[in-house]
Amino acid sequence: MTTLTGTTGTLVRNALAVLQPGFTGTTAPDWLLRRLDEGLTAVGLFGRNITSPAQLAALTARLRGVRPEVLVAIDEEGGDVTRLEARTGSSFPGNLALGAVDDPDLTRAVARELGRRLAECGVNLDWAPSADVNSNPDNPVIGVRSFGAEPDLVARHTAAWVEGLQSAGVAACTKHFPGHGDTSVDSHHALPRIDADPDTLHDRELVPFRAAVAAGSKCVMSAHILLPALDPDLPGTLSPTVLNGLLRAPRQEGGLGFDGLVVTDGMEMRAVAATYGIERGSVMAVAAGADAICVGGGLADEETVLRLRDALVRAVVEGELPEERLADAADRVRALARWAAARATARSGGEAVPSDPGIGLAAARRALKVTATEDHTPLTGPPYVAAFTPVANIAVGDETPWGLAAELEELLPGTTTGSWGREQAAAAGTEALVERVLAEAAGRRIVAVVRDVHRHPWMANALDALLTARPDTVVVEMGLPQAPPSGTLHIATHGAARVCGRAAAEVVAGRGADG
Repeated sequence: MTTLTGTTGTLVRNALAVLQPGFTGTTAPDWLLRRLDEGLTAVGLFGRNITSPAQLAALTARLRGVRPEVLVAIDEEGGDVTRLEARTGSSFPGNLALGAVDDPDLTRAVARELGRRLAECGVNLDWAPSADVNSNPDNPVIGVRSFGAEPDLVARHTAAWVEGLQSAGVAACTKHFPGHGDTSVDSHHALPRIDADPDTLHDRELVPFRAAVAAGSKCVMSAHILLPALDPDLPGTLSPTVLNGLLRAPRQEGGLGFDGLVVTDGMEMRAVAATYGIERGSVMAVAAGADAICVGGGLADEETVLRLRDALVRAVVEGELPEERLADAADRVRALARWAAARATARSGGEAVPSDPGIGLAAARRALKVTATEDHTPLTGPPYVAAFTPVANIAVGDETPWGLAAELEELLPGTTTGSWGREQAAAAGTEALVERVLAEAAGRRIVAVVRDVHRHPWMANALDALLTARPDTVVVEMGLPQAPPSGTLHIATHGAARVCGRAAAEVVAGRGADG
């Protein structure tokens, strides 16, 4: 571990204040508590840190026992990306489902209930919503995390989501500025590039972010993407042109006029780390206008915190980072922490947010798009569920269950299931894979569950072959519904959250809305 001597306590505290680190385990480690006492002002939580609401509440209470005004952040989008319910699947549909319904009041209510549950557990900063316009249907990392492909639709639901979440006392962090929807590369793995012209960026990517700023979003998260029309050399997170010249600039000068907290996307992501390293990248990000450094999804230890702290201090000492810029960033973090603490005090004083426990399932039911042919006949017994499973992107994670087999088993006891992936398809070949599915089904009706079938040729081939062999197959698409409806009954859920699976299972089983 490297440390610096001879620097002021204020400088060190400011360097700690701009970090949002993670840790491993379900209790706060001693090193984290020490750094909170020394000036660390924010902590990031991930699925690995959470087992239950009660455990999470105890964890956040322990953090506040050291620093009462601490920001506890989480990447909780609802839908496919959930940390609060990573082990079970989310109680809330994600953005695409809400955009499919297109009822901003519903979106606001869903976000309010999600915020209420986060606040009850002591979480006061949510790295959400995604305001990306999913203009590229082959996007490998956004997809159902977006409200849709139309800028105005995404804008009105982004604003509603921000308003709903923040009405529960949890700060929203609208992402991924200036827009990750037209990418074909996942920034977890490499640097995406968007070659749109300035007019397209302003008329498409920036529309939802303007709405988020107008709605009062407390935070905006920068994206590790290169947009040559804005900056030909630096990704958004590291670009003064993007952060100060666009996000911060007054509206009358063509900017968004945002005056809240700017948070980076995870600094371990290879879009930045592979070229600049996390220390150099963090210094460049703060110098460019970022106020908080998100780290901890992968590097979640004390050494990482000290490395970043010392890199920031050294950059100030050596004249690379103005001390006033670091102080301004730290002040913005502390100001948001005070806002969140005040909201928590108001809740404890009687300004409670009303509970709406059924809103997630109600929204998921409304989001379904059901297409049935004249040949469709209702199921008369428990089916066989064939889940064609793609590799999940890092943002979603592979630990969160998805599908509807468990929900169908509850409604139709005796339901069986098999999971089939790309490696199995490649090893066996499409024909042999389908033969195995038919053998396991043993004459039962088949429910084929797919996720983004348009992006996975192996999955599309298997589904086509299965439908040829068994035309009465029911198809449930739990990703982006780009392919034409197929099967005698086709259900598009617009996301793979647990409640989306429940809503689809009700239709497959022929049950009413009350199950």
